[in-house]
Amino acid sequence: MTDFILNAQARTDLGKGASRRLRHAQKVPAVIYGGNEEAVSITIEAKEIAKLFENEAAYSHVIELNVAGAKQNVIVKAMQRHPAKQFIMHADFIRVIAGQKLTATVPVHFINEEAPVKKGGEISHTTTELEVTCLPKDLPEFIEVDLGALEIGDNVHLSDVKAPNGVEFVALAHGKDLDIANVHAPRIVQDEEEGTAEGEAE
Repeated sequence: MTDFILNAQARTDLGKGASRRLRHAQKVPAVIYGGNEEAVSITIEAKEIAKLFENEAAYSHVIELNVAGAKQNVIVKAMQRHPAKQFIMHADFIRVIAGQKLTATVPVHFINEEAPVKKGGEISHTTTELEVTCLPKDLPEFIEVDLGALEIGDNVHLSDVKAPNGVEFVALAHGKDLDIANVHAPRIVQDEEEGTAEGEAE
């Protein structure tokens, strides 16, 4: 059984007006779909879903969703937050079927960042999450990217990252190699060098 559990209630009152009323009542509208079943609209207590997703791992873990006593395993597929206040406004969940591959977004954890920084470099993360395909049992909590061996001017691409056993990167499967991170010289140093070069030219 999953360690991530949410209780929910089925809802039939749909539309923007109904969603606004739910939010005023401290509830979050959501939808469950996939698994060759019809989509089901549900409502979750705002405090409960907010507490669950304080844990980063919940975004990439199988969640046990209890809808009026009927339990089913799901993963979060999309989540809408308020642009300013960041509270959850709506969530989409997709059903997880044992033995059937799923597609999920998992966070990227960068390690050994201090090594290139000690060499005078600055690190830019060009992505903080990756889309993966795998069986539910192989779904990773995060993807680890080691930056320890990087020098100034180096880039890390998705093809450089070792996927966990049973996990496939969706972008690579579609022939797209993403830029994950890069190390560059500090901007102020670059500006000073450019200024010196201009002075010499004069």
